[in-house]
Amino acid sequence: MTSTQTTESSRSPELRLTLKALGGLRADLGFDAFSYRPMPRMDTDRGPTRFLPERIRVHVGLLPHAVVAFLAMMVLFLGYEQVHNRFGPIVLVYSCVPAAIVLLTLVRPVLAFWASLATTPFLAYAGSYGDGWPWAPNSFAAHLVVLTVVAARTRPRTAAWMWALTATYAIFATVLLGGYGSDAPQMLFFSAMFLLVVAMRQVRREAAREVSVQQSVTAVERSKRTLLEERTTIARELHDVVAHHMSVVAIQAEAAPYRVENPPPELEQAFATIRENAVAALTELRRVLGVVRAEDYEAPDAPQPTLADLEGLVSNVREAGLDVDKAVTGAVRELPQGVELSAYRIVQEALSNVLRHAPGAGARVEVSYVLGGLGLRIVNGPARGLVKPSPGAGHGITGMRERVAMLGGEMTAEATAEGGYEVAAFIPVAREEADQ
Repeated sequence: MTSTQTTESSRSPELRLTLKALGGLRADLGFDAFSYRPMPRMDTDRGPTRFLPERIRVHVGLLPHAVVAFLAMMVLFLGYEQVHNRFGPIVLVYSCVPAAIVLLTLVRPVLAFWASLATTPFLAYAGSYGDGWPWAPNSFAAHLVVLTVVAARTRPRTAAWMWALTATYAIFATVLLGGYGSDAPQMLFFSAMFLLVVAMRQVRREAAREVSVQQSVTAVERSKRTLLEERTTIARELHDVVAHHMSVVAIQAEAAPYRVENPPPELEQAFATIRENAVAALTELRRVLGVVRAEDYEAPDAPQPTLADLEGLVSNVREAGLDVDKAVTGAVRELPQGVELSAYRIVQEALSNVLRHAPGAGARVEVSYVLGGLGLRIVNGPARGLVKPSPGAGHGITGMRERVAMLGGEMTAEATAEGGYEVAAFIPVAREEADQ
């Protein structure tokens, strides 16, 4: 049995760990080192600053920038004090370069760190390194400021890398290059203290942010859960109440013909239709609302209605007293189940709206099988007779629109010039979907 080893798996664990560490170094201090990252304003909407007037808070937001500028000025004065009696260009370079690097942290923090580390030996030589090696006094202060500002603007891992690189340079300059009175221990101690404080503050702030986010998510989830529990309770009550009354209607419709001596066939047929509708509605209600009654409820595997059942729906509505005409155009073909069910429900809801809102009106159902999909049109005339229309909340139209939108179709529902109402929908069906 032969096995092939990838380059990654053939490497030793030590090598993989080293490469991973170097990858972290490149990510933190290598990529986009010269990128422009201006320091953001301080958030004045939290803490004591939120009590200040608005016109003052605008300027208080620049406080971190002012602090960095003040420290740069202190570094400048410190360098000038060391070499003010030296040759002019040396004074300019020795004093201004560390101060400029401190100011660079405002716009390019990673570049400022590398610049501070790279200029350290040159500044020490320019100052004759009599007052410190490998850092001159002003570059010592400047490097501490740069480390602190860059660490505050990045993340704790970056702070660790900067300290490690600073320690590497300090050991190299002290051991290999020599020097009397090395200030490397002081640099490593103070930089470690400053970076540790900054890192702890960042970790604490990140933890507080995560807690705040988690609390917000928890509050939202609790609100949603409460809403779902309320809806579940309402649905269960609706199931119990409506199911009970529908059962009573079905039983009374079945027993009503026996309460009348020699009932006419029309009356028996009417009560039979009422019972069938009540039983069908009860079955549909249990299927839809029963799922919230218990967690282990299993929806019945009853077949969903399709356009083939449309004739039964129209006949049922006719028996309820609605004069309905149905017209089918185009080549009748089997469509996807979702299209068939949605089309059936749209026609069912539209005819129910005619019964409720336009009693006595005539209606027409048109189903068009076209090349690109399915067209539906349900139109009715104005209400006629003595029966008053029932008010509605408009949920039926909304439900139809949602069904059509879910399938990527278009729908219009508007009043007609004759005083009736028209619902027109088009549901697109791709050729390959229709062939399945």
